[in-house]
Amino acid sequence: MALRSQLLRIVSNGQQVRYIHELKSMERAGVEKLRDVLEDRLKEIKRAKTWKHERVITSPQDRTVTVKGAEGEFLNFCANNYLGLSNHPEVVEAARDGLAKYGAGLSSVRFICGTQTLHKELEDRLTNFHQREDTILYGSCFDANAGLFEAMLTPEDAVFSDALNHASIIDGIRLCKAQKFRYPHRDLNELEHLLAHSEARLKLIVTDGVFSMDGNVAPVKGLRALADRYRALLAIDDSHATGFFGETGRGTEEFCGIMGAADIICSTLGKAVSGAAGGYTTGPKELITLLRNVSRPYLFSNAPPPPVVAASMKALELVERSNELRERLHQNTKAFREGMKAAGLTVAGDDHAICPVMVGDAPKAVELASGMLLKGIYVVAFSYPVVPKDQARVRVQISAAHTQEDIKKAVDAFAEVATNIGLIKK
Repeated sequence: MALRSQLLRIVSNGQQVRYIHELKSMERAGVEKLRDVLEDRLKEIKRAKTWKHERVITSPQDRTVTVKGAEGEFLNFCANNYLGLSNHPEVVEAARDGLAKYGAGLSSVRFICGTQTLHKELEDRLTNFHQREDTILYGSCFDANAGLFEAMLTPEDAVFSDALNHASIIDGIRLCKAQKFRYPHRDLNELEHLLAHSEARLKLIVTDGVFSMDGNVAPVKGLRALADRYRALLAIDDSHATGFFGETGRGTEEFCGIMGAADIICSTLGKAVSGAAGGYTTGPKELITLLRNVSRPYLFSNAPPPPVVAASMKALELVERSNELRERLHQNTKAFREGMKAAGLTVAGDDHAICPVMVGDAPKAVELASGMLLKGIYVVAFSYPVVPKDQARVRVQISAAHTQEDIKKAVDAFAEVATNIGLIKK
């Protein structure tokens, strides 16, 4: 109580004041040791130049944003807002209506008193959208992946994961007791070798549909062929594809020309579809029923808030209503990639809105991103350990909300900054 009193005892003009020297002298030994350990780890992060600096956005998420401490607007080229729906007026209005009709939240998990008609309607809509048997909603796709493998797989089973899969897949696999195998990125030959030598009861191949740091696409046709050959299942995380990739936005399997290839799809409602939050798993009815009964993130997390669910339903309606946004995104992506190639810069990926501008040297990538910010273009550099050593890049993400003038401005800025720092030779 004495320590609590010291922490809270002085309030002046609404601002809490701490006496650091008093707290230090009274600090518990365990907390003091924790500070020492964490200070060393934080120093290591800074030495490795992987410290995360969070810029504070002072506006809605959109094609342009304002940033705390900076003047003017920035063209936003680093959001997952692929269809420009994060601040779409119909989506915002749907969220307001959901708030007014159903409240701010449920204060409950789904199986107690946290399931509203909204949740069941969205699950049904997603089931129909993906042409599957059933769907279960989660608070995020991270939760969907965290809740899948532990519930589904036992020590008698095996999971085969692409080396560059998302962290949520990696962490979800760590939680399960299945036999674990990792195959080199998109390497069908090595995957086949692993499958051929496995005697597991269930064999589950899991892959990102589109890999978020590279913008490249999983070899879905080859994966499906291997799954059929070795009586395996195929699961795809389609977070960077749902709603905008493929002719009707049904994701990687549609883009690859093999609808229904995946036995299980996990995806998000926090990117192209509304941009708010939420995730889901869709697939065989028996699997979804099992997840409702034993998947821990589902059983022990509050139901997704009604405004978020309502916004997602409206966004899904817009996705299904017209191809206009997808076509605009495709044209913007094509213009950016062609413009960057003409400027002498290398953009990785497979005709996807994720456009990694490859630099190689980490400090140069940071210099390029910093120069772009000075030009009013909001982009971010990535380097090891987020990406492999000597493969640093500035990741650009195109949106249907961008105009052709926005694309040209970004390309011209990249060309100028890259020339100034020596990436493009005059």
